[in-house]
Amino acid sequence: MGNPITIIKNGILNENPTFKQVIGMCPTLAVTSSAINGIGMGLSTAAVLICSNLFISILRKVIPDTVRIPCFIVVIATFVTIIQFLLQAYLPDLNASLGLYIPLIVVNCLILARAESFASKNSPIDSIFDGIGMGLGFTIALGVIGLVREFIGAGTLFGATVLPEAFPRTLLFVMAPGAFFTLGCLMALLNYFSNKKKA
Repeated sequence: MGNPITIIKNGILNENPTFKQVIGMCPTLAVTSSAINGIGMGLSTAAVLICSNLFISILRKVIPDTVRIPCFIVVIATFVTIIQFLLQAYLPDLNASLGLYIPLIVVNCLILARAESFASKNSPIDSIFDGIGMGLGFTIALGVIGLVREFIGAGTLFGATVLPEAFPRTLLFVMAPGAFFTLGCLMALLNYFSNKKKA
């Protein structure tokens, strides 16, 4: 068994899905127009990731190698359906704002990549911690992008107005191009500080 702290830290910092590996970009760019949407999508993805990692790890010796990808997708789709039903029942507003992107978690390359590269080769406990680390890394990244876009584009944080009306809003940030611009700037900042730390 690996060190749980190291596995979790790896998912949040060293192999962050958004800022380091640049995978799972569809929800990253599409739903981060607000912090609540970003965190909601991140937590939904994290829940699916943790559960699918656990079950794929448990079944790794039973699943034939020739059909492993279809089997992984069936497991992932099962948990996505459960999460979608829970959101519809208990958080209908969040479910409505995330819309089609909840079912699309099934084909999120982050979840399939972790199933293939980690869960299918490691113990269930390690796979749970990998899911927690990668899920937290993804949630933090989406939350930060959503915070920046919402603050600059709408002058709000978590829906509450924080900038006075006189302060100009940059509506570009809550539109699609703002997602690319915000992601690029945040990645550049992280790479700058990461390289500075190594030097």
